[in-house]
Amino acid sequence: MTEFTHLNERGEANMVDVADKPVTTRRAQAQAQVCMQPDTLRALEAQALAKGDVLGVARIAGISAAKKTADLIPLCHPLALTKVTIDFAIRPPQTLAIVAEARVTGQTGVEMEALTAASVAALTVYDMCKAIDRGMSIERVALLTKSGGRSGKWQRDAGGVQQ
Repeated sequence: MTEFTHLNERGEANMVDVADKPVTTRRAQAQAQVCMQPDTLRALEAQALAKGDVLGVARIAGISAAKKTADLIPLCHPLALTKVTIDFAIRPPQTLAIVAEARVTGQTGVEMEALTAASVAALTVYDMCKAIDRGMSIERVALLTKSGGRSGKWQRDAGGVQQ
């Protein structure tokens, strides 16, 4: 089993030193799903919600969140992200799928930025739709893929994980 990299020799939380890591292009994709009532999903798809363009606002929120990940997760390195995208797929009868992708050319990965982007986009959808559906749930927040760096490529498969 791999050792925890954020612990020093005394077992204390510590920021990882990435100074000696090579600069490579790194990419990560993460997902989140918002499950809601079918009527809510239809209203979202038709852009018929009182708060306006829910998906447009959620996209901007997710991108902004990726850029602030180091402010939210204490031991993350601040990164000069080169790209963040948020894509949505409506999956009737009651699921909105969100996929966030983050990219950087640097010395550490962007998994946390992609996960943060997907999570905040999902939270924004919840916030903008809660007036008509407080029973929504945010589910299946997970890393889908990552590439770059010493550990190379990693991909989640339908039955678990695969490297």
